[in-house]
Amino acid sequence: MSNLSHINEKGEANMVDVSAKPDQTRIAKATGFITLSAETLKQVNENTLKKGDVLATARIAGIMAAKQTSNLIPLCHPLQLSKVEVDFDVTEDGIQVNTMAKCIGKTGVEMEALTAANVALLTIYDMCKAVDKNMVMRSIKLISKTKE
Repeated sequence: MSNLSHINEKGEANMVDVSAKPDQTRIAKATGFITLSAETLKQVNENTLKKGDVLATARIAGIMAAKQTSNLIPLCHPLQLSKVEVDFDVTEDGIQVNTMAKCIGKTGVEMEALTAANVALLTIYDMCKAVDKNMVMRSIKLISKTKE
């Protein structure tokens, strides 16, 4: 019926059977950006926002979210992640979020890397929304995925 892997021959949603695939080291990287005003960036850098340390909180939120990906995305396989990284590059107009997810398993970790990036961005948004009404999250994308 379809070339889509998550649709069976009857056109129904279907979890892909990966049991025959070999275990491999799998790594995925994702990124996203949130625009912030100069005043908000100053407060983030000086750690003076009322809700606390924005980047530390966003890092933890991104890592926790990656670990919950299969609970959030239908048909996504639960994975035993061996590493999740969430890093930030603060620029003059916002914050770039860079994530990496890694596991040894039968399926890729791109959804985990993307979930980490999205939730880290959402956490920054939540923590800054009282002082910045013009934030925009954009350019959320997969950068790479590999298997060894």
